[in-house]
Amino acid sequence: MTNDSSTPRTLALAAGALATTAGITAVAVANYRRFKLHLAANAAELNETLPINSLWWRTHATEKGDLLYVAIGDSAAQGIGASTPNRGYVGILADHIRLATGRTLRVINLSVSGATVELAVRDQLPRFAKLQPDFVTVAIGANDIAQWDAERFESGIRTVFAALPPHALVADLPCFHLPHNERKVAVANQIVRDVAAEHGLTVVPLHATTKRQGWRSVLTQVANDMFHPNDRGYRTWAEAFLPLLSSAVARRVPQEALTE
Repeated sequence: MTNDSSTPRTLALAAGALATTAGITAVAVANYRRFKLHLAANAAELNETLPINSLWWRTHATEKGDLLYVAIGDSAAQGIGASTPNRGYVGILADHIRLATGRTLRVINLSVSGATVELAVRDQLPRFAKLQPDFVTVAIGANDIAQWDAERFESGIRTVFAALPPHALVADLPCFHLPHNERKVAVANQIVRDVAAEHGLTVVPLHATTKRQGWRSVLTQVANDMFHPNDRGYRTWAEAFLPLLSSAVARRVPQEALTE
């Protein structure tokens, strides 16, 4: 037999548990909304740097140099999220070329924040066709993941890679860590590798390099918008390029010129 007096207590406990759960849920929802607003505010703040970085690169593109380095890409090539534009991976690679060669270097950064592969074909390749660079890096495609279309991506990659000189370095897409994005990235990177092989281009292992940083990198290597790299993150990007870039420097710049 049951004690009738236990029923109200049971109901009271159940009601209390429901109230506690509801309270926790309400707090979690409120915290999530605050987090989303915080991210939006940080993203808006970074968006204000877009014209600043773009102007910085356009201004420095007018500087003369013995050698020419041209970058094709998106906001990562612009260095969005870094403390200064030249602390993005393009700036780090440019400094490496200068140090390794002892030569002056002109950098033309054709990248555009928000660029997809399709937009790179439209906006960057016509300008690239007029140049004769000693060094070329391409890192494009991360923005394609949001509205993923494998056929459109491959078509654009084929057009971009066909326009490149054989010494160009082309990066695969970085690690997104989230499984639903990583599935798309895996397809994109297979396309990058296949098309690069057809054109004899060297692929920079950006995905493997960023993946090795693990989930902890989301806290330590990402800017306040939780998307773009910060200074530390861009150093990781540069590390993916540097071994292959050093080899390109050795091939492109005669050793006797390096010792002069």
